Amino acid sequence: MIGKDGENLGVMERDDALALVRPEEGLDLIEIAAQAIPPVVRLMSFDKYRYEMEKAAKKERQSQKSQGGKRIQISARAAEHDLATKITQLEKFLEEGHAVEIYVRLRGREKYNRPWASQKLNDFLKMIKVEFKMLGAPKFTQGLSVQIIKK
Repeated sequence: MIGKDGENLGVMERDDALALVRPEEGLDLIEIAAQAIPPVVRLMSFDKYRYEMEKAAKKERQSQKSQGGKRIQISARAAEHDLATKITQLEKFLEEGHAVEIYVRLRGREKYNRPWASQKLNDFLKMIKVEFKMLGAPKFTQGLSVQIIKK
């Protein structure tokens, strides 16, 4: 249990914790971490708690928007020099802090040869000199795409 000023009140029974609730002062018992054993609760105003949660969510949404996504589209049959040009553009985007989606465009029968397309994507990823982190596994749609960010 955490008190209204942030002090640790220790582990207590549910009834003892509910006895500390003061609705006239605007103090409610709010469950902070339900998965913890024992669950962590805090004495504070529910309106204040909801405001803090909304504020944190808004800040997180804004930080995701500001990063912006870029997309690099390559052909599965692109020549080495074409890939090198795309790599320089991709590295520039990563240095600027953008999340980059790499999309391998597949045409005709290429769409049904998934292992070959995965190999082409892996070859392209090995050419990147900047350290990066993949956000999830490659996805197959009309082509093959994966998102990466700078480490």
